[in-house]
Amino acid sequence: MRARQGLYVIFASIAIQLTIGIAYIWSIFQTGIAESLFGVDNAAAGLTFSVLLATLTIGSVIGGKLAARYSTRSVVFAGGIILSAGFFLASFVTANNPWLLWLTYGIMGGAGMGFIYTPTIACSQKWFPHKKGLVTGIIVSALGFGGVVYTPIAERLIVSFGGRGSGEQGTFMVLSAVFLCVCAIGSLFLKNPPDGHMANAAVSNKTAENTLTPSQVVKTPQFYLITVTLLLACMGGLMMIAFARPIAVAKGLEATATIGVLAISMFNSIGRLVWGVVSDKLGRINTIIFLLLGSAVLSLFVNAAEGYFVFVVIALIGLFFGGFLSTFPSLTADTFGLKHVGSNYGFVLLGFGIGAILSSQIAGYYKNIAAADISLMFPAFVTASICAAAGIVLMLILKATTGGLKKR
Repeated sequence: MRARQGLYVIFASIAIQLTIGIAYIWSIFQTGIAESLFGVDNAAAGLTFSVLLATLTIGSVIGGKLAARYSTRSVVFAGGIILSAGFFLASFVTANNPWLLWLTYGIMGGAGMGFIYTPTIACSQKWFPHKKGLVTGIIVSALGFGGVVYTPIAERLIVSFGGRGSGEQGTFMVLSAVFLCVCAIGSLFLKNPPDGHMANAAVSNKTAENTLTPSQVVKTPQFYLITVTLLLACMGGLMMIAFARPIAVAKGLEATATIGVLAISMFNSIGRLVWGVVSDKLGRINTIIFLLLGSAVLSLFVNAAEGYFVFVVIALIGLFFGGFLSTFPSLTADTFGLKHVGSNYGFVLLGFGIGAILSSQIAGYYKNIAAADISLMFPAFVTASICAAAGIVLMLILKATTGGLKKR
């Protein structure tokens, strides 16, 4: 019976994460929003996506705490309402007050996502504590796959509402209704397991769980090593998520530029599942080091990629980026325990939020300079490569200070 209840939680979490994965198709909206609301300022338009991701991290901290105090079901339901309201209000933003998009799509959307994102992951991990990598990979891969599902839908909606530059806000209104329906229904199936469930699972797998509270976690050096590494790791992937379509267009592939969005969304999803499973066998730190190395190398190929090869590079960057989003939640649980993982991972996600702001501003700045000559955007991805290399150093330090984490 408990196994069946756990599966209900997994399926509901997949449906919800799949839907909020719409946030990762911002590249579809980037050009039209930059032209219609921000006077072709790519950095200002891209800031909308970054504010959403940054606020998501804050919302995750708050949502994790509220879910622990009240219930996952009520917090996810509230998150769906906030997210839906944010997108609904975003549909009314005009060029007279473009900053309102940062408030509605960005802050409200991000807060709603935060209330949903971490609590669903934490709830699912608690039902299957002996398979954290696999379960986390399945849940967050659904979020990544949301981009694959909703990219063609969003493209058609934009066209039906007047085309690029005018159809984005009508699309936001439709998506707000989708958020509300899926989150409201899905939240009904979310419930934490009985108190003895995790303890029994831990004993049966002969593992000892740390149970550090958030106030204890933030006093440890491991927390800062993990959080800063996540900040550095996400730079290249976030740059590509926000600018995949504009980069493809600048390389002369306008007719097929949407393939870039689909490629990074699909491989982002695959990466979340694959690397989550790999990390159960290889270990979290070893997996993250490999992902950082791959990201550092791939970021240097963005400028050199010509023709359809650019889609291969975009896909591979998405594959490695997706791995970070499945291994870091599990690394957090391994290091600090499952009991408070919702709140603890919310704090770790602050690194992701800061990285989102920095990546959008760096990439947007160089995209403004680049205009039609995309080679001038190369310094942005060199920066991402250097950040990934620095992350490897921090992970090696973490490995040394912990003596290596147990493979679970």
